[in-house]
Amino acid sequence: MDQFIKNQLQYGLKYFPINLIKSWFIPKSSSETQKMREKGFICGVCHPKEDYDQIKNANIDWVRMDIPFPFDENGEICSRYLLFKKRAFSYVEKGFQVMAVTPYPREYIQRNIALNTPDGEKRIREIARFMLKDLRGIVQAYQITNEMGVPRFTVPLRIDQAARFIGIQLETMYPEKGDVLIGYNAALIQADLHAMLKPYHPYCDYVGVDVYLGCFYKIPCFMGMFDALLNYLWAFTRKPILVQEFGYISSGASKTKKQKQDILKSFGFSSEKEVKKNSSQFVSNLPEHMQTHIRHVCQNDDKQYWDFIHGDFKNHLYRELPKSTRIFGYPHTPDGQARFFSKTICKFYQKKYVAGMFIYCYSDNQKCYICGQSDCPTETRWGLVDSNGVGKPSYYAVQKAFAAIKKTS
Repeated sequence: MDQFIKNQLQYGLKYFPINLIKSWFIPKSSSETQKMREKGFICGVCHPKEDYDQIKNANIDWVRMDIPFPFDENGEICSRYLLFKKRAFSYVEKGFQVMAVTPYPREYIQRNIALNTPDGEKRIREIARFMLKDLRGIVQAYQITNEMGVPRFTVPLRIDQAARFIGIQLETMYPEKGDVLIGYNAALIQADLHAMLKPYHPYCDYVGVDVYLGCFYKIPCFMGMFDALLNYLWAFTRKPILVQEFGYISSGASKTKKQKQDILKSFGFSSEKEVKKNSSQFVSNLPEHMQTHIRHVCQNDDKQYWDFIHGDFKNHLYRELPKSTRIFGYPHTPDGQARFFSKTICKFYQKKYVAGMFIYCYSDNQKCYICGQSDCPTETRWGLVDSNGVGKPSYYAVQKAFAAIKKTS
């Protein structure tokens, strides 16, 4: 079983049931959630393109994007950061508001910042203050890094170190933030991260959750699981909840046994049994993009290769969505994706403690950023528009659902 799912189960069993039960008896909103919703329910999208009018016509008024690390190896402001700043401002000029994701731990480490030392923490605080000041008037909300607990984003930090990395930035930014919103996100239950960040919740305007039911693991899902997850998180944190990422893949199917075997043969192996026996060589036979990702997540430890290949990476390797990877009643088709958004957007808005949502994502991608393959459905078919910018059925479903929200807000 994938390590991320193991952690979800281990800590979820400790915190999830009691908080889910608690959610039945506590108020479904607070003065804090009411105040945030009164400022305007957030209708947003992740990874937008510069199709401003098309985005606006979908009744989307927030965009979410990543901030590159601000400084180069010499301590000078880097060009990628300046391009981000210019791009974010272009959205503000067009009437959008920007939710920005701050840099990942690995980006600090690449600049030789030792995160878990006094000097490292001092530098983290300095950079947080710099972004807050430099992007004033451009960024209206911050998410402190992304999905700590998910291995590819977190390594080489432990979860407690990642929580500290988030917490000191929240603590630093809070007194100087003004009207800007700050918070963090987590994937699925991630109860260990939320528990470790409890002391920092007073510095949070929101707590975010990323949820992709029916898209990654061979676990059939039901729409009611969204209710359980959100109710648990509200009871656990008692903070306004933002659904920072949610979506549904619009295409993808399972592979036959022969098709999978042919894929393994293309890499010089005849069966998964052979791969398990010599996973190090198997990784070496893969394209460079795949090798880099696997070695990064496994921290170059070949003892971890098989578990990762057979777990989190399996759908990428076979370029498939297994039959059980779905929400019942919502096939991975353009129409199924559209019906998914029609249902979930209404469901989220009806929860008074939810203050907004960001759809993942605006456009289909030409290649999967995880494995580099163009026919891997896992990270290529999330978009509201296709890779040519043509609206899919989901675009019009979102347009209608967000319009209904704006009428009642």
